[in-house]
Amino acid sequence: MSLIIFVAGCGDWLRTPLPFPTPAQHDLVVLTSVGPLTYNSDEEGSASGLEHDLVEAFALELGVGVKYLVVPPSQIAPQLAAGKAHLAAAWLSPTTDPRIKSTPPLGTTHDLLVQHEASLPLPDKAELAGKTVHVMAGSRQAATMQKLAREISDLKIVEEQSDDIITMLEAVGNRQIELAVIDSDMEDIANQFVPSMRATLSLSDEQPIVWLLGETPNSELQARAGEFIERVQRDGTMARLEDRYFGHARRLDQADIVKFLGQIETTLPKLRKIFQGAQSLSGLDWRLIAAVAYQESHWDSNATSPTGVRGIMMLTEETADRLNVSNRLDPKESIPAGAKYINILKDNLPPEALEPDRTWLALAAYNIGPGHFNAARTIAKQIGADPLAWYEMKRVLPLLAKPKYYERLKSGRARGGEAVILVENIRSYYDILVRHEAPYQSATARMDKLIGMQESGPGLKLKRQ
Repeated sequence: MSLIIFVAGCGDWLRTPLPFPTPAQHDLVVLTSVGPLTYNSDEEGSASGLEHDLVEAFALELGVGVKYLVVPPSQIAPQLAAGKAHLAAAWLSPTTDPRIKSTPPLGTTHDLLVQHEASLPLPDKAELAGKTVHVMAGSRQAATMQKLAREISDLKIVEEQSDDIITMLEAVGNRQIELAVIDSDMEDIANQFVPSMRATLSLSDEQPIVWLLGETPNSELQARAGEFIERVQRDGTMARLEDRYFGHARRLDQADIVKFLGQIETTLPKLRKIFQGAQSLSGLDWRLIAAVAYQESHWDSNATSPTGVRGIMMLTEETADRLNVSNRLDPKESIPAGAKYINILKDNLPPEALEPDRTWLALAAYNIGPGHFNAARTIAKQIGADPLAWYEMKRVLPLLAKPKYYERLKSGRARGGEAVILVENIRSYYDILVRHEAPYQSATARMDKLIGMQESGPGLKLKRQ
């Protein structure tokens, strides 16, 4: 189990190097920062993120737990120098200090200038003279801009202290900020939330992304970390993680996102309580159910396809009958039924299918039907792909449209490629809804949470009536 500690300052740390992590005595201590590329925790306190998952995989290999020190980017270097952690994993590049050791690169990146799409693009760095540019405090982008400020006259740099880079970019989209600088790997992610933002100018050369190990890392840990990074590059682990977190971010175009944001303002309020009610019945996040409904029908309760699926959740007549839906065009019937059907499809998967892949696989089956989906799983096994990994099934599902494969299947031909697009779009719509819409807790869930807090320690005393 991982231990998470949020640290605000450096303090008077001892500089004694940490002992090598061992299963019986010592955790792997990791400095990180909150961000879309690194580390986030959800409303339930569950942590995720590309670098978080890499660290967890490395710790599993070592057979140890992880203790995260979540700090602002400006605190990474001083706390690592103070010997407070074994390594720092926060989408970092090697420092200019040759004494600071690092792992082989996870990948490469560079810094991008972004601005509103309607503003005049800057074709050259010299055009930054007299401009104000916003960056995240303590970031590599801040260092890049400080260096440019020594070369370009009247260049003003504003370092944002928040750990939420999307808020800064939303200010670009709202034209409250003229210019900002981001990591190039953030561009596709940011465009999901700020479709009016455009990258216009590269401000740095390609730089490696590494884990920093400090001046005097344990030699065995340094060797194990280096071997781990090189292996995850070779065996596809890194590619799978990149796809898990960012592969879907390139699917929607600007018009799709702008339209969806408009529908969140105009149409979603009329349906929100129904989606939240479906969450209470199914346990699925209401925002995921809403994302599925939008992809299926654009929240049109009267939607009908040429193949006969109907309603806001686009249920087939057979599925509606199975779920006791008398009127597919009634959102109060079809939305809870659609959520229930997603759970049925999830339950049909083997227990070895883990989240979030389990949900994405179920949604693919929602689109093409469980028969075609199981046929795709059969193909996956035949060609040596993992039928329980969404990363693998993304390349298998389109094979259902090729005669070489579907002619041998009882289920016949299916448009598996469309199922992939549907799931990837739902992932993007869900990300956007999580950004714009609060999670939902029923009155019963809120009461249970308060009672749990009361039972676990001093505080507000409640009695169940």
